[in-house]
Amino acid sequence: MAHLQRFNRGSSLSTGVGTPNPASSSSSCFSSFCSVQGNMDNGGTLSLFPLHWSKTIHLVRHGQGIHNVEGDKNVKSLLSPEFFDAHLTPLGWQQVDSLHRHVYASGLIKKVELVITSPLLRTIQTAVGVFGSDDHTDRDAEPLMVEGAGNSGRSAVSGLNCPPILAVELCREHLGVLPCDKRRSISEYKSLFPAVDFSLIESNDDVLWKADIRESYEELAARGLEFFNWLFTRKEKEIAIVTHRGFLYHTLAAFGNQCHPPVKKGIPFANCELRSMIIIDKSINRYDSSTATNYIGYVPPNHAAANEKHKEKGTPNSVHDEKHKE
Repeated sequence: MAHLQRFNRGSSLSTGVGTPNPASSSSSCFSSFCSVQGNMDNGGTLSLFPLHWSKTIHLVRHGQGIHNVEGDKNVKSLLSPEFFDAHLTPLGWQQVDSLHRHVYASGLIKKVELVITSPLLRTIQTAVGVFGSDDHTDRDAEPLMVEGAGNSGRSAVSGLNCPPILAVELCREHLGVLPCDKRRSISEYKSLFPAVDFSLIESNDDVLWKADIRESYEELAARGLEFFNWLFTRKEKEIAIVTHRGFLYHTLAAFGNQCHPPVKKGIPFANCELRSMIIIDKSINRYDSSTATNYIGYVPPNHAAANEKHKEKGTPNSVHDEKHKE
């Protein structure tokens, strides 16, 4: 069972009403994207979970793309081939710069261990622009982005002292039909973004996008849940994810119907919006010494042997033992 808890003002999220819910078929039973409300005797709304059940995630929608401008006026315009793998607009880059300043000023850049990005031009540009470095002193290192990449008109972006950026197909936008959601070859991306890690993408060409088949909402949500399952195979505890409005809306909506109405209305992400949340996988029922900070306590061997001897006689070993019984 998994829950996602939102940080904003202590509220939490769950799904929107009337959205398909494939969660019942999910292998790890992702259930509700909701407020964690305990059934405590005092009627409180607090719950406690082991720390190693959770990860902190920072969800980011990409900055404004060229397809957003025309698509907001006429959705049919998105069928135009000119929007193939849409890049950021000048306004989109301003949004990226603004979020970049926030990420650094808030100290978030020091907490994020990994940045995951959808392998589309607008999301990769957003990821490197937001989480890349302002320090260009290391001229010998490969840049996160080369100068002018993707019609950006921008200078190169350094990866010095930044979290690694990893491209993952599972968090792509709605697949099929619309050229803006078709990616270019990985070899071309590597030339534009040398320090971004594309090693998890198996095919150089885009074999997932079909010109005549649009991924259903149910399929998109199921893919999103698969992505969140995959997150728990990663060792990192704090991860930023740069992705798309459709992916975020339908994936988060699939977590259940237990969220508060104001939160439901807030599910759609604006361009370059960031929301920080905790994801909890309640199916993890083991003690994981590699990630947990738990400590079982130390009992000296002689003390343990003495305890056993006194237990046989039915007498307390010490005043401490008597106190411990209280």
